[in-house]
Amino acid sequence: MLIREKYLAKIRSFYHTESLIKIIYGMRRSGKSVILNQIKDELLNQGIKEDNIIYINFESLKYDFIKNAKDLFNYIESLKVNNNKYYVFLDEIQKVEEFEKGINSLRITNNYSIFITGSNSRMTLLELSTDLSGRYVSFRVNPLSFKEIVELTNTKENDYEKLLFDIFKWGGLPQRFLFNSDDDKYSYLSSVYDSIILKDIVERLGIKDIASFNKVLQYMLDTESREFSRDNVIDYLKKEYHEIANDTLYNYLEAFTTTFIMNKVYRYDIHGKNILKTLNKYYSNDLGIKQIKTNNQDLNYSVALENIVYNELIGKDYKVFIGKTKKGEIDFIASKNNQFKYIQVCFDITDENTRLREFSAFDEISEGEKYVITLTKEDYSNNGIKQINLFDFLMNDTF
Repeated sequence: MLIREKYLAKIRSFYHTESLIKIIYGMRRSGKSVILNQIKDELLNQGIKEDNIIYINFESLKYDFIKNAKDLFNYIESLKVNNNKYYVFLDEIQKVEEFEKGINSLRITNNYSIFITGSNSRMTLLELSTDLSGRYVSFRVNPLSFKEIVELTNTKENDYEKLLFDIFKWGGLPQRFLFNSDDDKYSYLSSVYDSIILKDIVERLGIKDIASFNKVLQYMLDTESREFSRDNVIDYLKKEYHEIANDTLYNYLEAFTTTFIMNKVYRYDIHGKNILKTLNKYYSNDLGIKQIKTNNQDLNYSVALENIVYNELIGKDYKVFIGKTKKGEIDFIASKNNQFKYIQVCFDITDENTRLREFSAFDEISEGEKYVITLTKEDYSNNGIKQINLFDFLMNDTF
C-alpha cells in the first residue's frame, strides 16, 4: 500500500492535540479514508490502545441511525470504557445534520482528539468557519501526485514519459490504478463523476436543470486554461439551445470548485501588485475526470502539461496565480512565505522561436526567481532564467 507521507507529515504534529479538530477534505476518491486509516495505524504503533480509537464511516449503513449532532455526540460518549484520551475518526461526516455542533461538543470535553473527512461543499472552509472558527486545522487531499504514482506503480525513470501521458488521459485517483483495461478505467471514473454530480451538487444545491448544468461543466472542462468569459459561456449555451441566468451560472462555477472538480486561478497584476477579479482561469483537479467528460477527442498536451504543473504547485503548498504583464502573461506565479516564483511551462523549447517566446515572457519582471519547466533535456538557462526538467520538478519534494 502507498503511504501518503506528504500528508501524514503535515498532520502528525496534531495527532494528540485535543483543542483542534483535524479536517481532511478534498475530492471524492482522492484517498482521504486511506489517510485516516494510516493515521490510525501510526497511533496503534505508538501504543494507543484499540479501545481508545473510535472509527465511524458514515457511508456504511451500520451508522445510518446517526442522523444529527445529538445522535453523534451521544453515540460516541456511549463507547467510552475508560478515562483515557480517545481518538475519534469520522469519515464522510457531512452526512450528519449539523455535525459541527456535535463535534464541537465533543471537543470541549477535552478528552477527544478528533479527525474528520468530507468531500462535498459542506466541508468547505467557508461554511465550517461559522461553527468551528479557530477550532480546527485543515488539510486538503488531492489525487496522487506524479511522484506518488511512480512509487505506487514502481515506474522506472526511463518510463516516466510514458507514465506522464497515461496520467494525461486517466488522471491520478488512487483506485483507477486497480483497473487495467481502458473500458474499466472509463467506467470507474464515470462512476466517480456521477457521484460528485448527483450526491454532492444536484442534491445539495437542489439543481433542477441538470442538462444545462452538465453543459456548463462540459464547456468549462473543454476550455480550461483559457481566460474565463461569462459571455462566451452564455453564447455557447444558446447555440446548444439552453439559457441561463447570471446568478445560476456563478452558482454552478462555485459548485465546480467546492466539490473539487476544478480549481479557480486568479490573475495577479505584476506591476500593480494586486489580485484581479476578472479574466481568471480554471484547471481540473483530476485529468481523468476531465478527459472522460469533454468533447475533445484528442488530448491537448500543452494544456494537460500546464494542469500537471499547476496541481503540483498546489501540492507543494504554493498559492498560485496567473501573471499579468503589460505585454501579456506569465503561466504561473507561485507564492510562499512572501517569495514569488515566475513560471513558464512548455513541452519543448529546442526550437529557437519557441524558446524566444517563452523566455521573453519574463522581460518585464525584475524580481523573484524565474523558471521554464519543460521536457527538453538540453539546458538553455540564461539571463537569470532557470530551465527545469519537468520530471525533476515533479519528483522533488521541494521547489
